[in-house]
Amino acid sequence: MVYVPNEKRYESIEYRRCGDSGLSLPPISLGTWQNFGGGSVFETCRAIVRRAFDRGVTHFDLANMYGPPYGSAEENFGEILRKDFCERRDELVISTKAGYEMWSGPYGIGASKKYLIASIDQSLKRLGLDYVDIFYAHRPWPDVPMEETMGALAQIVKQGKALYIGISSYSPERTQKAFEVLKSEGVPLLIHQASYSMLNRHIETGLLDTLGELGVGCIAFSALAQGLLTDKYLDGEAEGGRASQGGSFSRDFLSKENLKHVRGLAAIARKRGQTLAQMAIAWVLRDPRVTSALIGARTVAQLDDSLDALKRMQFGDDELYEIDQYAKDGGIDLWREISLL
Repeated sequence: MVYVPNEKRYESIEYRRCGDSGLSLPPISLGTWQNFGGGSVFETCRAIVRRAFDRGVTHFDLANMYGPPYGSAEENFGEILRKDFCERRDELVISTKAGYEMWSGPYGIGASKKYLIASIDQSLKRLGLDYVDIFYAHRPWPDVPMEETMGALAQIVKQGKALYIGISSYSPERTQKAFEVLKSEGVPLLIHQASYSMLNRHIETGLLDTLGELGVGCIAFSALAQGLLTDKYLDGEAEGGRASQGGSFSRDFLSKENLKHVRGLAAIARKRGQTLAQMAIAWVLRDPRVTSALIGARTVAQLDDSLDALKRMQFGDDELYEIDQYAKDGGIDLWREISLL
């Protein structure tokens, strides 16, 4: 069946300007980290993307190594673009990244010019695109000169392979330097992708201030703390969630102390008439320096639940205070070590 988008998709969403740039992004963007790889059901992925677009989501975030296997999320998303969005490319903001291991040998990982230039060419081929809207350095690499990394990113923009440049998980100091090196190349730094949630607040101790001062946007990933800030773990069981699958979510996150925090936050969400996931997303977006919250979804229903966070975005001072009692000094921080590099 031919996909016909919802004609009213732009009427119920308020887009947010990305830093000082002219680009606006939806307050919630769809990521493809966990659920778009080769092991996923293609038609489910396709239905999620269609539904997201029908609800005003215009930004879709990928990376070269998203899968598994590596590259398969880009391949699947590229197929969705070809089947459903050929005539709507200019309504989409598509981002991808490079930095983590992608292929064997010394040139398949890192932030060298050789790796980044090869990576963007491979990503464009998998996606079936002439350019992406945003290309990120996926993580900092202290042993690679900043001038080399940012110079390669600037070259990618000047060659027309990306419209904008982003970085991910950089410390405030490295963000400042990246901004300055890109500026010397005549290319602005558009956006920083950072982990941020009620249980993971390290960006509040400098990075958000730096981004605000530089006029750089922020897109927050893991607003749900990889699923910990949902109802699925309230009983302490890991079955059916990421904790049961291994990988980046450890069963250690389901400690008694963490679950105490999560249950307290869930009670606040219920009083607000929201699911815990909805409150977690709305909380991240309460700061105007955060342009967008990046979510994942395994099903259309899960996507809808997350997007419904936009129905109640405001917090009272008493609610924020109560949230802080459970979340400010307790929880997890999965990417702090990287971002301190």
